[in-house]
Amino acid sequence: MGITEIVEQALQDGYLTPTMEAEVGRICDAAAELSVEEYMALDKLMGSLLTGEVVAVPRKQFINVMEELVLSDAITRVAEIQQTSDISLDVGDIAAYALNRLPPLYATTEEGANYQRQRAREELQELIKSQVEEAIARYLDRPEFYPERQAIKAKGDAGVASQLSSLLQDYAPDYEPAQKV
Repeated sequence: MGITEIVEQALQDGYLTPTMEAEVGRICDAAAELSVEEYMALDKLMGSLLTGEVVAVPRKQFINVMEELVLSDAITRVAEIQQTSDISLDVGDIAAYALNRLPPLYATTEEGANYQRQRAREELQELIKSQVEEAIARYLDRPEFYPERQAIKAKGDAGVASQLSSLLQDYAPDYEPAQKV
């Protein structure tokens, strides 16, 4: 979709979504020069945004609380296994397998995230544990194919512990796992 089509869609709908905005930015960044029509379309969009004819839909921050719950459980189980054996497990593979088999629990506010955490503890804790256990079993029983597999690398490629710490901090800045007594 080009700039003119995006602008026409925004004018028709009355709003500019974050996806549409990102596409306009991508096109502008990639193009060495914009055509006269594209400049005119951008000018029309800017005017429409200024007059309120088109409203920019704000980006909404959200988290999937299930990710923090699964990561917490997977990290605990992997640590237990690795302390008592010489087996090396990939927390990312285990978490991804379990998450693909669990319902997402999205939240946009701290109150919503707390509600989802409580709901998960009451209704889904056993399911989370069983999916993590199944993921570990599958990981241990996986065939050795595709040895050239490349893990997704974070920018800066920090160690696994700092990546998990960063992920948990991003998704759950106030989350603290319960201490075992």
